[in-house]
Amino acid sequence: MTGLFAGVFGHGGIEHQVDDGAWLRALLDAEAALARAQAACGLISAADAEAITRACVPGAVDAGAIGRAAADGGNPVIPLVKEVTRAVGGDAGRHVHTGATSQDIMDTAAMLVARRAGAVVLDHGAAATDALAELAADHRATLMAGRTLLQHALPVTFGLTAAGWLNGVGTALERLDAVLAEGAAVQLGGAAGTLASLGDDGPRVVAAFAAELGLAEPLLPWHTDRGRVADLAGALARVSGAAGKAAGDIVLLAQTEVAEVAEAGGAGVGGSSTLPHKRNPVAAVSALACAEQAPGLAATLLGAQVQQYQRAAGAWQSEWPALTHLLRVTGGAVAWLGTSLERLRVDPGRMRANLDLTGGFALAERVATDLAAELGRLPAHDLVREACAEASESRRGLPDVLAGRLTGRRTREEIAALLDPSGYLGRSAAFTDRAIHAHHTRTAHRR
Repeated sequence: MTGLFAGVFGHGGIEHQVDDGAWLRALLDAEAALARAQAACGLISAADAEAITRACVPGAVDAGAIGRAAADGGNPVIPLVKEVTRAVGGDAGRHVHTGATSQDIMDTAAMLVARRAGAVVLDHGAAATDALAELAADHRATLMAGRTLLQHALPVTFGLTAAGWLNGVGTALERLDAVLAEGAAVQLGGAAGTLASLGDDGPRVVAAFAAELGLAEPLLPWHTDRGRVADLAGALARVSGAAGKAAGDIVLLAQTEVAEVAEAGGAGVGGSSTLPHKRNPVAAVSALACAEQAPGLAATLLGAQVQQYQRAAGAWQSEWPALTHLLRVTGGAVAWLGTSLERLRVDPGRMRANLDLTGGFALAERVATDLAAELGRLPAHDLVREACAEASESRRGLPDVLAGRLTGRRTREEIAALLDPSGYLGRSAAFTDRAIHAHHTRTAHRR
């Protein structure tokens, strides 16, 4: 993407793997690999395959001209093949694109683009998850308010919060890695998926074609079976969603009234065109802006699964821009999340102050649970609920209200202990440790 929006949506180098140049390179790589595969199977000479490979150089082809010429045939492969054939010339020229149809080259190129762009997403994801694992470990015992429906619920730790982000992003990246490794396959079926033009040699050429490009060999042509694209769409959308979840929480935690985290990006970063005082969490905001586009793009790709007969009329073509932009915004979301984490400053003191704002309300469940053995669950719940309401309306502290209502049942010291948030964190530390361990295991397997 170039122009006004490139800085936001092309962050982290993903743009170079999805732009017109990347698509052109992938299309030419597919044509060259097809020629080499046929040479490996003895269908054309090695010299002819080499001549075709030499002609498949992106710098020798004008992507803009190919794009304009694509209007006549409905896809860019038709004019590209003409240009490559002209460049090869001689007897070798007649072997360009042999046995293939336009969709074979476009689908194979799409898988190459996805694999190459996906590697960028995974690299940025590795950096982001490493940062999240460190954040979780550093704040394993940092108390903060857990929030449900945007209201205080129970005490948690910031380590557990970061561990949740870590697990979400980490498992999403793991799924994307698997989809790219197992599902990114070459396409070679000829005009109607029979490979009739290659006769009995068709399956051997497909295998050699896949080997040349390092892509999977499909069981059979998948012209109108778009499960591979759907799996890729789902995996990319899941990564975007996980990155967006973490970024969205950072945006909320950085609100003026909350102020539990902040992005420290340096002079001029996160500023406003009007308000001199602003320090916006611009990296997290940008990650969120990227992530929020992913569901619609994934929906387009999922909807395009319904295709007619052996080759689609429109649905297949609709995939190209949607896949391109989904790869772009997924890469942008993960890269921006990593940038946000690099800039992140955590304020444990503010977290504790916010947790204490309600004067112990976050521990109401603990008090009710403690009383349930004597009073029964519902009576204990009602007693504590009424005590919280009285404390709120009278502006008295919850410890004082409970002390009055529990005279003879609990001492002030026992009530104070029940209202200590550090004693009611459940398995927060253990869950944090599990997420960090799982991350290290994934990292070891990746390497």
